Amino acid sequence: MNDELRNKIIAYLEWYRDLYGEPPAFPELRAEATSLMAGTADKRQEKERILQAFSQSIRNCTRCRLAKGRTQVVFGVGNPDADIMFIGEAPGRDEDRLGEPFVGRAGQLLNKMLDHIQIRREDVYIANIIKCRPPNNRDPQPDEVAQCLPYLLRQIEIIQPRLLVALGRIAAQTLLGTKLSLGQMRARDWSYQGVPMIVTYHPAAILRRMDMLSTALEDFRKIKALSQKLASGEAG
Repeated sequence: MNDELRNKIIAYLEWYRDLYGEPPAFPELRAEATSLMAGTADKRQEKERILQAFSQSIRNCTRCRLAKGRTQVVFGVGNPDADIMFIGEAPGRDEDRLGEPFVGRAGQLLNKMLDHIQIRREDVYIANIIKCRPPNNRDPQPDEVAQCLPYLLRQIEIIQPRLLVALGRIAAQTLLGTKLSLGQMRARDWSYQGVPMIVTYHPAAILRRMDMLSTALEDFRKIKALSQKLASGEAG
């Protein structure tokens, strides 16, 4: 059974259970259905537990100068067992205040772009290269990135996404270890430690130049198509 079919079966079983209080009434299948749902829930709960413990362990981080000016560490948000993980640059003012990535105007645009490809925000995971807001939203400095990047890499290790999406130049250059322009990176297929990666525009950049939106939506349709292939095992 491929993963896409398995996920559809699980979704149906959960819908049936929520409606009727138990899996479908086929005696020979009920035990297997219950086990299938329980296994999926256990996996997600374990990842969520590990992420929460990790978040608590770094909430008082002082590894770089950004600790002095932040309100709080902005860890990450979303499905701990997500197939797709979006990675941005750094928290902004709203994110620093609320403790969640992509909640300001750029986050609202990201939500609309996800809606465009019929993917729910709560089904993906969203994080940033660094977890504290730089002063006046300046670009992160190399030494700040070096201190904070291991936190993100640990998140990737825990979540084990099928697909990574780098939002913007800094996220892409950091993960790929390159100085290529965003346009050059967009034009190529990438992977990070064996995980396929798509590079696209940061929503904040699109807000400054709305003519880029149609191109970014092309990238998002590519994200949807590739994620479906990866889930079904068709992508090589």
